[in-house]
Amino acid sequence: MVRKTLRKMECTLGFVQIPASDRSELIGNAQLPCSTKVNGCEAKIDKFGRLWCSVLKNNFSSGSIVELTKTDTGYVVFPVKTDSGMVPQCLDARVENQKDKTMVMPSSLGEDLITSTLKPYFHFNSIYIFNDNILKTEAIEESSIDLTVTSPPYGVDIKYENYDDGIPYDRYLNFTKEWLQKCFDFTKNDGRLCLNVPLDKNKGGQQSVAADVTHIAKEIGWKYHSTIIWNEQNISRRTAWGSWLSASAPFVIAPVEVILVLYKRTWKKAHKGKSDLIRKDFIEWTNGVWNFSGESKNRIGHPAPFPLELPRRCIKLFSYVGDTVLDPFLGSGTTLLACLETKRTGIGVEINKNYCDIAIRRLKEMGIFQTKLATL
Repeated sequence: MVRKTLRKMECTLGFVQIPASDRSELIGNAQLPCSTKVNGCEAKIDKFGRLWCSVLKNNFSSGSIVELTKTDTGYVVFPVKTDSGMVPQCLDARVENQKDKTMVMPSSLGEDLITSTLKPYFHFNSIYIFNDNILKTEAIEESSIDLTVTSPPYGVDIKYENYDDGIPYDRYLNFTKEWLQKCFDFTKNDGRLCLNVPLDKNKGGQQSVAADVTHIAKEIGWKYHSTIIWNEQNISRRTAWGSWLSASAPFVIAPVEVILVLYKRTWKKAHKGKSDLIRKDFIEWTNGVWNFSGESKNRIGHPAPFPLELPRRCIKLFSYVGDTVLDPFLGSGTTLLACLETKRTGIGVEINKNYCDIAIRRLKEMGIFQTKLATL
C-alpha cells in the first residue's frame, strides 16, 4: 500500500502517477503499457507508469491524499483525505447519477463498498442477495459482472412458487430473450455466461430447448464458445418410450442437461488474475462431458436445485479469484455457496422471498458468519 498526494493535473485528467520508488511493489515485472482495473473499472497503465481510469477523473481536487493498493485483479484507489478534509462519498461519478444502482468496489479495508438505494435482502462481506425481479431490477451496474452462472426456469411445468413454468413455449422463449438481454447489459466485455438448460424437452411437445436458447442468445449479441454435457445420471428421467418395441412413434430421450458457455465481446480475459485451478481439475473439466449426480429437491426445499458441483466448476474454470459472479435466478442459493467457497463476490437475484430465506439458511449452515470467512 502506497500513500500519495495528488497533483492538479492528475485530478483533472484522471490518472495517478505511480512513484518511481514504488514501481517494484505496484507494477513489478508487468510489460507496459498494460490493461488493468481500478476499483473494479477498466483502466490502463501507460509506459510512463501512470494509472489511468475514468473513476479517478474529477473526483478529487489537488492536494487530496489517496492510498494505492495492488490486488489480484487490479488496483484500489482509496481516499484518505482531501484538501477540504472530507472523504469523497464515492469514487465513480456515474454512481452519483444512478443512485438506484449497485456499484461494488473492493476497498483497501478488505470489505466491499456498495452504493445503492435498493438495499440487499441479505448482505455479508462479498455475498449479496436481492429479493427482486431480474427483468426489472436496477440493483446491478451495467458492465460490472465477470461471470453469470444460472439455471433459469425450464418451461417444463416445474412448480415454482412465483413463476408459471408451464407457459406456452413461445412465451417461454420471449421470457428467455428478455432476461438474456438484461444479463448481457450487466456483463463486462470479457465476461462469460454459463447457462444450464435441458438439451430438449417432451412435455407439451418436443422442443430443442438448448438450440433455441443458443439462437436467441446469439441474436442478442452473446458469442458462442462451447457446450458442456452434464450427465446427471438420473435414470428416472428415462420413462417416456412412445411406441413400445415399434417404429411407429418411438421417443428418443437423452437423460442429460447442458451448460451453454457464452461470452460478450472477447473470450480472452482482458486482465491477469489469480486462478485457483489445479492440474487434475483443469484436465477433467475441460473435457466437455461432466459426470456427477443431481441435487435432491426434497433435501434442499426447492423444486429445481442444481448441485454445488455445477457452479463450483463453472466459477473456478471461467473466472478469477475475486471476480464478481451473478445468478439472476438464485433459487436455493447454490451459486452463492460456490462463490463463498471459491472467494468470489457473489450477487443473487431471486423474486421469491421464501427461496431467498432458503439461500440465507444454507449460507449460514455453510458458516458464512465464521471469523475465518470474514476476509472474503
